[in-house]
Amino acid sequence: MPKRALITGVTGQDGSYLAEYLLEQGYEVWGLVRGQANPRKSRISRLATALNFVNGDLMDQASLVSAVDKVQPDEVYNLGAISFVPMSWEQPELVTEVNGMGVLRMLEAIRMVSGLKTPHRDSSGQIRFYQASSSEMFGKAAETPQSETTNFHPRSPYGVAKVYGHFITRNYRESFGMYAVSGMLFNHESPRRGSEFVTRKISLAVARIKLGVQDKLHLGNLDAVRDWGFAGDYVRAMHAMLQQEDPGDWVIGTGVMHTVRDAVEIAFDHAGLNWKDHVVIDPALVRPAEVEVLCADTTRACAALNWKPAVSFGELMRMMVDSDLRQVAREHEYGDLLTAANW
Repeated sequence: MPKRALITGVTGQDGSYLAEYLLEQGYEVWGLVRGQANPRKSRISRLATALNFVNGDLMDQASLVSAVDKVQPDEVYNLGAISFVPMSWEQPELVTEVNGMGVLRMLEAIRMVSGLKTPHRDSSGQIRFYQASSSEMFGKAAETPQSETTNFHPRSPYGVAKVYGHFITRNYRESFGMYAVSGMLFNHESPRRGSEFVTRKISLAVARIKLGVQDKLHLGNLDAVRDWGFAGDYVRAMHAMLQQEDPGDWVIGTGVMHTVRDAVEIAFDHAGLNWKDHVVIDPALVRPAEVEVLCADTTRACAALNWKPAVSFGELMRMMVDSDLRQVAREHEYGDLLTAANW
């Protein structure tokens, strides 16, 4: 029988890449969806016939118990979250409910369905749980680069909620012997990234400027430094974590830092444009508490998981620009057709 995986957040960037990867590995893949009105189902439309779906909501404990009981998964990947950090200042309570308490609810669902009441030392045959932790937990980092032993100092409600999810995952591992791991993933992007995220905001603006649809790009802190990688690479690491004999927590990244300005320069240059002619610095877009430097120390993960990123930052930004050039061109062509048809 093929292994069975349940993915929360299956319609998100990471969920779509992970679903593709697990299907390639021969898994039966289930996606947790909140009813039918999901605006991002288009991300997995090409996989629809290969995927199975089950209803559930990270804010509803009973629905998660029902979903886990129905699917009987070998592996659960908890990728569902509100992942846009600035939103966590606008709706901190909602972000905490989903990103923090949602983790607890899913762990409880697995514990209840598995019948775990006391610690188990043998993890064989258990449902294996992956929690999507975040580099935002490090925040005002005590050291650079950041590793599995670096202290957390989150600088946003998002980061604080992720710290709770991270520690409650560890607590269930230690309290009940659950096979539960956390992947502390650093920034990872792709053409499927939401347009509110800075790398996609840049690549989409470059495409629109190149095609004459837009003139200016408003950005905040160009000097913020991140460790950016390709989401398609990072889902391989998620899977590898759940294949280890013993559960643990892992830092995943490239170990290479770039500024927002680097992303701007690469993207505009790829389209044959001078970024200084189009980028406007907008103080309103600067975070209330900025995270200045994030960089991963992936020594442990690369050795133990036999994993390393395949796509460089330059390749990633050019991939995103090319994808957005195609998308904007299609949208522009469709708009012209509608105008010609007097719609």
